[in-house]
Amino acid sequence: MLRLFRLPALVLLAALAATGCGGGNRPDVGPRDAHPSRFAGAEIPSREHAPNFALQDQARHTVRLSDEHDRIVLVTFLYTHCQDVCPLIAEILNQALRQLGPDRSQVRVLAVSVDPEGDTRAAVRSYALAHRLLPQFHYLIGTRSELKPVWDAWHVAAIASDPERVDHTAYTALLDPQGRERAFYDAQLRARDVVHDVRLLLKEVDG
Repeated sequence: MLRLFRLPALVLLAALAATGCGGGNRPDVGPRDAHPSRFAGAEIPSREHAPNFALQDQARHTVRLSDEHDRIVLVTFLYTHCQDVCPLIAEILNQALRQLGPDRSQVRVLAVSVDPEGDTRAAVRSYALAHRLLPQFHYLIGTRSELKPVWDAWHVAAIASDPERVDHTAYTALLDPQGRERAFYDAQLRARDVVHDVRLLLKEVDG
């Protein structure tokens, strides 16, 4: 991960979305580098290992990021009551899994909640059913004390402006099978870009 100095609150707020639920850019990664990249997403050249975490998914299974090594992982940050960006991100990532076909067995999507109060287990189960999330898509929840260290480690701001709205940093990170961050996507990600980049990493593994 490209490491970020701790941002003052006003700067961090500026990274949040004007579109309601989430900001487009990760605050520790700038605009796409000028040098050509094989990735459709914005390349993260440092290739540092992503911060580990352990949270429960909608099926009460404990998911540890470190246990996903040997798989390609997409980490994103969502909440179930979001009315704009979050459901689009979930749909696009689920669509990418579908487009990968049998290769999706080597991929995991880990969506970390930014709304510990609203993202109850029942709400997340209903969300997974409504959006027909594939088994490779894990929606991770927890208490504020469990989630806040994950947000901090991943440079995500989450501010509940009212009971139905959380302003938060919205991005998706692509991790290789060694757990290193290789690319990231803003809130306008496209399924075909995610599929392209996942297949690049699969070729690295096969090569």
